[in-house]
Order: sequence, then C-alpha cells, then structure tokens
Amino acid sequence: MKEFITVAIFNLPTEIAVLKSILENEGIQYFFENETIVSINPFASIAYGGIKLKVHAEDAAFVKEIIDNLDSHLRVVE
Repeated sequence: MKEFITVAIFNLPTEIAVLKSILENEGIQYFFENETIVSINPFASIAYGGIKLKVHAEDAAFVKEIIDNLDSHLRVVE
C-alpha cells in the first residue's frame, strides 16, 4: 500500500459509483479511503477530508485521465 497515492477526493459515495465500475473494467487496483464511514454518516466527509481515491503510483496518470473524461461519458436521460 505504500505505493498507492491519492489522485482524487470526493464528498459523497454517490459520486464514486460510476468511477468504481470504470476502474474495475480497466483492471486498475484501487481503494476508496473513508468510503464506509462517509456512507454511514455523510457529515463525516468534512471531518475526514472526503472519500480519497487511492491508486498505484504507476496508474495515477491514467486514472486522472479517466476522471477528466468522465463527464463526456455520462448522458442525462430524460
């Protein structure tokens, strides 16, 4: 775990749902620090500094690219 670094911070568990699926499909090892505590108590997000996405340092650039492009992959269905 020493090689894992924080690449993004989210406030709510709902913000990470799609990202989890994408990372799993890409075969990227990751974990979300504070995910459980924030899921139980959303106000804890402020106290713990949010939900931190941790990935291996070698995957960091690719994951940041995924996050940057995430908005273009989502479509609002009316």
